[in-house]
Amino acid sequence: MDMNEPIDRLLRAEHYDPFQVLGVHFSSEKQQTAIIRCFQPQAQNVSLLIDDLEIPMDKIREEGLFETSVDRETITDSELNPYNYQYKITYYDGEEKTVNDPYRFMPILSEEDRFLFNFGTNYELYKHIGAHPGNYSNINGTIFRVWAPSAVRVSVIGNFNSWDGRVNQMRSLGNSGIWELFLPGIGENEIYKFEIRTTRGEILEKSDPFQFFGELRPSTASMVRYLDHYTWKDQEWQESKQSSEPYDKAMSIYEVHPGSWQRDPADPDRFLTFKELAAKLIPYVKQLGFTHIELMPVMEHPLDESWGYQITGPFSMTSRYGLPEDFMFFVDRCHQEGIGVILDWVPAHFPKDAHSLARFDGTALFEHEDPRKGAHPEWGTFIYNYGRKEVSNFLIANALFWIDKYHIDGLRVDAVASMLYLDYSRNEGEWIPNTYGGRENLEAIEFIRHLNSIIYDRHPGTLMMAEESTSFYGVSKPADAGGLGFGFKWNMGWMNDILSYFEEDPIYRKYHHNNLTFSIMYAFSENFILPLSHDEVVHGKKSLIDKMPGDLWQKFANLRLLFLTMWMHPGKKLLFMGGEFGQWHEWNCKQSLDFHLLKENELHSELLHFFQDLNTLYKDNASLWELDFSQEGFQWMDLEDRENSIISYARFAKNRNDHLVCLLNFTPQTFYDYKMGLPTGSDYEQIFCSDQSRFGGSNTAHKTIYRAIPEPYGQAQFHAPVTVPPLAGIILKPC
Repeated sequence: MDMNEPIDRLLRAEHYDPFQVLGVHFSSEKQQTAIIRCFQPQAQNVSLLIDDLEIPMDKIREEGLFETSVDRETITDSELNPYNYQYKITYYDGEEKTVNDPYRFMPILSEEDRFLFNFGTNYELYKHIGAHPGNYSNINGTIFRVWAPSAVRVSVIGNFNSWDGRVNQMRSLGNSGIWELFLPGIGENEIYKFEIRTTRGEILEKSDPFQFFGELRPSTASMVRYLDHYTWKDQEWQESKQSSEPYDKAMSIYEVHPGSWQRDPADPDRFLTFKELAAKLIPYVKQLGFTHIELMPVMEHPLDESWGYQITGPFSMTSRYGLPEDFMFFVDRCHQEGIGVILDWVPAHFPKDAHSLARFDGTALFEHEDPRKGAHPEWGTFIYNYGRKEVSNFLIANALFWIDKYHIDGLRVDAVASMLYLDYSRNEGEWIPNTYGGRENLEAIEFIRHLNSIIYDRHPGTLMMAEESTSFYGVSKPADAGGLGFGFKWNMGWMNDILSYFEEDPIYRKYHHNNLTFSIMYAFSENFILPLSHDEVVHGKKSLIDKMPGDLWQKFANLRLLFLTMWMHPGKKLLFMGGEFGQWHEWNCKQSLDFHLLKENELHSELLHFFQDLNTLYKDNASLWELDFSQEGFQWMDLEDRENSIISYARFAKNRNDHLVCLLNFTPQTFYDYKMGLPTGSDYEQIFCSDQSRFGGSNTAHKTIYRAIPEPYGQAQFHAPVTVPPLAGIILKPC
């Protein structure tokens, strides 16, 4: 075989398989002579080391190609470890290094794993692609793999080769599009990138799409990381999660941005690590009675102001908050304290940063080539190509990765509406209809169904939540019944209606009564979560307390009433951090929450106490969550008193004798002997009132026991005269 042409391609760093030139090759004459070559462009001299032998190698090309030959028996050790040699490299600066040859190893990734990836069903892809420390032929090192099917050449670069892409060129594994190279001696915490030569001759330096950890921004190199050091202690939590359904359980979620919940008081620019957050955030959440923490994205992202939603390292815990093991510790401690952990997950788009996924191998690999399908005009990002099986596999494996490696309990999938519609945020002529001429993104819909089906098959107790703002049918219906297969859907309609209502002066609320009642018309069409999220307290929208009308007392009374309205309404609950104590400022991702307010004005600490009691009331009463998604769990007592801006209704558990009756007054007027509808003729006890003095209220409603009068009122068969406090709600329970 004429070696000049492959050698020339290798020296130009354009070879798809450098193993054709480098490593051990046998002469054609009975194959008794072994020819060994290495490419060390920075070396002055190279010697071949075999046991006690040191054999100088000839520099056969000035670019740095070295060669020598030995008898076959000399180079062969055993069938399991056939090549027992090393190189001693002397560099021009006099440094010497002894290394094992990366080009002495056969391909390691199995044919089955390659096939499943190209077919879109290698769901544990993160165990195979990326950088994985290991031992091959009794040699420690790291196996590097990357998907770049259109690349002319791919290399691993790092400090270990002076970031020279000529040194560690990878082998193409054929039609799979995967490139592979085992680098002996490379271990944990080594930083690296992939250097890619495109068909246009461009040289790209890319972070590893499968990196498990990376450098702190603005640096962008990936880091070799092993994720199995941590010893988990949450077996009891995991067993209970897999054996129970979440739909008829209490769920109140505290949404957190880990970089701004609290920061180091001595250094406000420093993020707390997840280990530090575990000591502060978990006791706080447990004291307030939330059942879950939802974290805004913790994956690696370059820009703080994106809040984590423009992700460049989908498999990488961001280095802002410590090591991967710190996050594992945080999740583990949450579970030991009975708190679930939900992650915001972003399969809708990714940023255009040059070091990341964008045009990864010089082509639109993860995205569509046509910007009418592949670029998001509103966010300046790229859209994943869900129709490409490898991309779909990448995303599904990523979701499974966080559940598998970090024991995450659920994923809140961001921006689902933007995935479902081809014309989302686009004008006429800026989008391409689907095969049938419609606006639905059929590939994205199939991807979502595939995603949810696999996750629920492998991890039945997982919480899959869609942030979806349209009336798309069946978001939380099973995929095999024509739905998207999510477990839950955010109720964005309720959120918009209720905030719009509360921002009205109470004098005018009677004209907007439908905003209070309309949500019940569709409350049981999906498995809804009621969100008051981070998006509602930024960009000039004001904080929750600052949205409320009236003087200082009325603002706090309105906010307590908003929370009580939310917690009594069918559906699971989510509140963004800071709302629970009435932070005045809009949320700022660059600074801590204003916890100092708790010491400066008792209204803030009283609101926090209210929240603690509200979550206790919620968790202690099955009627508030057991039939969240069934009409059987709700009955209007009176929805028509728009003149007084009052509504009342009952919430039922599966045992209908277990129920609560709620009356909510959205004006600052006190009503005496107001007829409150009741569903039964039992005596009722007032068990909660948002107007209590310990919450900062006026303590107007003193009576605790009410006797039902057998006369219909509103939609109820019974009623009782009650005192209705201002801007407040009262909760009655049969006694």
